Amino acid sequence: MFKKVLIANRGEIALRILRACKELDIGTVAVHSTADEDAMHVRLADESVCIGPPAAKDSYLNIHEILAACEITGADAIHPGYGFLSENAKFAEILEEHKITFIGPSAEHIRIMGDKIEAKKTAKRLGIPVVPGSEGEVTDESDAKRIAKEIGYPVIIKAASGGGGRGMKVANSDDEIGNALHMARTEAAAAFGDDTVYIEKYLATPRHIEIQVLGDGKGGGVHLGERDCSLQRRHQKMWEEATSPILTDKQRSEIGEICASAIRGLKYSGAGTIEFLYENGEFYFIEMNTRLQVEHTITEMITRIDLVNEQLRIAAGEGLSMTQDEIPFLGHAIECRINAEHPRTFVPSPGTIDYYHPPGGLGVRLDSGIYQGYKIPPYYDSLIGKLIVHGRNRPECLMRLRRALDEFVVDGIETTIPLFQDLVTNPDIIAGNYDIHWLEKYLEAK
Repeated sequence: MFKKVLIANRGEIALRILRACKELDIGTVAVHSTADEDAMHVRLADESVCIGPPAAKDSYLNIHEILAACEITGADAIHPGYGFLSENAKFAEILEEHKITFIGPSAEHIRIMGDKIEAKKTAKRLGIPVVPGSEGEVTDESDAKRIAKEIGYPVIIKAASGGGGRGMKVANSDDEIGNALHMARTEAAAAFGDDTVYIEKYLATPRHIEIQVLGDGKGGGVHLGERDCSLQRRHQKMWEEATSPILTDKQRSEIGEICASAIRGLKYSGAGTIEFLYENGEFYFIEMNTRLQVEHTITEMITRIDLVNEQLRIAAGEGLSMTQDEIPFLGHAIECRINAEHPRTFVPSPGTIDYYHPPGGLGVRLDSGIYQGYKIPPYYDSLIGKLIVHGRNRPECLMRLRRALDEFVVDGIETTIPLFQDLVTNPDIIAGNYDIHWLEKYLEAK
């Protein structure tokens, strides 16, 4: 096992990784910007190193400074968390060159799955069902129209290097496709420095279902069931559930085994998530995330498996700690992403937390690095915590979530807590009757 892990991230995920390391008796190094010197993970880490000013490009994305922090502290591994450098293949290669273990998959697998076109080709080869669409890049309007005619309108044009909903445009007819192609390529170039786009069939009312997988890098792999992440705003997940309210045990087992088989075929190492759109009983691959997900917590709640612990074990060469038949699916879990934002306008709300009272009780977990008096900086993502609840079944879980949200107090800033208090009593949510467009339509109607 590692002697010392440098945590190349911030906020709640940095604290989550730190806790897992401490439970394995691994030394911890927190790197931080000048804006995060009072962050909880910095306070709790064995060592801390300031790596630059607030701007992420000068600190959390500064590979040179992160390497220097490893040199100074003697860290023999880096956990990247999510975001920042977590899916940067070049970063993984540089660490390998410096004989520092990257706690994640190989640079090759990061690169394959980071290119949406190559990822789709790879998924298809491995037997994963994919959305009908172009085989590769689409470069001109006539080509786009030909493909759209073959698969049928509406279609969606997507950035090959995309994420977070950027570089995505829907076209409903030949009259719209030229403009959609131009806008998608322009947006992709601005956001990712790559204007490569491709076309897929646009599904009207799908769910977003994703499968958590673990691979040992040697041909072993398991799945840990699904998460339903269909409640989204601008393609950003806000509320996640495990298991999905709409899948049967048979469907779960079948799609899970398809994904686990693919991971074994790839000889994938570490944690990954294979994401699908699900409509009319069919799964359609959209992408694979080669890192820990924000919503990994609900999988942990229903399986009782510590995913960060598994990442550390696998990266250290110890392999998987369980076989597929040893993974249980117990009860139901829901995660709400608590953001420092206005609950209706979603305008960011950085500032000082004047009063803080977290919820507690049976089946309630809160992953957050905030505390009373903490000043939330304006430079980063607005996520300040994740409220996770678990129950023996979905109705019990919803009631527990309702109770936990009513206990949760964060004064001094705006948060999304009131939004979730509204959603948890909505008849459609209670019935599990929603798709990826439901939340935006609901918010527009308010």
